Amino acid sequence: MSPAKHIVVIGLGSFGTAVATRLAENRCRVTGVDSQRERVEALKDVLYEAVIADATQRDALELLPLKTADSVIISMGENITLSLLATLHVKELGAGRVVVKGVTHEHGKILEKLGVSRVVFPEEEIARQLADRETWTNVFDALPIGEDYSFVEIAVPDSFVGKTLQETQIARRFGVLVVGVRDSMEGGQVTITPSAEYKFKPDQILLMIGEKAKLERLREQLSESES
Repeated sequence: MSPAKHIVVIGLGSFGTAVATRLAENRCRVTGVDSQRERVEALKDVLYEAVIADATQRDALELLPLKTADSVIISMGENITLSLLATLHVKELGAGRVVVKGVTHEHGKILEKLGVSRVVFPEEEIARQLADRETWTNVFDALPIGEDYSFVEIAVPDSFVGKTLQETQIARRFGVLVVGVRDSMEGGQVTITPSAEYKFKPDQILLMIGEKAKLERLREQLSESES
């Protein structure tokens, strides 16, 4: 078993707390940092290491294991100045992978100039996922892969049931790749890279990769055919 990842989470507001808690549930070693004692105290039984410190002060950050951490996640609320200061210090102190919660897109552009690994906009990402799920009810999940591609889970439509993968002609019609099929029941069987002769059954989920535009066209056509 590989050793647990060590993640430093700077800023334990609502987003930072949620991330730190989930990381701990995933058996990561989480060092949580915040200037407010009550926030740190609230997570002391969850964190591997709890630190009360002002992340905008470079000397305070020097005491953290930034160079050896697998990732550093920064969430400094809505204060762009504090976020930029903390990010600047963390990068200068040798952190490798740095993920920062963005406040505005201008803020995100500055963070990218500082060399962060990723800027996240949680509300926007959740809003897009919710909107997609409400629009295309046959879509269970979607994961962006770069700017142009996505991995999606789509319920096998009734029109596919009883047909083979070859008969559906998904690749030819839509230009996307079926990389797996999963039974929808909990703990259901997963078939990776199904053959052309694989026959679809009810209550299954397609695991697909493709260009976002092509996947969207597929989802639209499947929704229209099922309506």
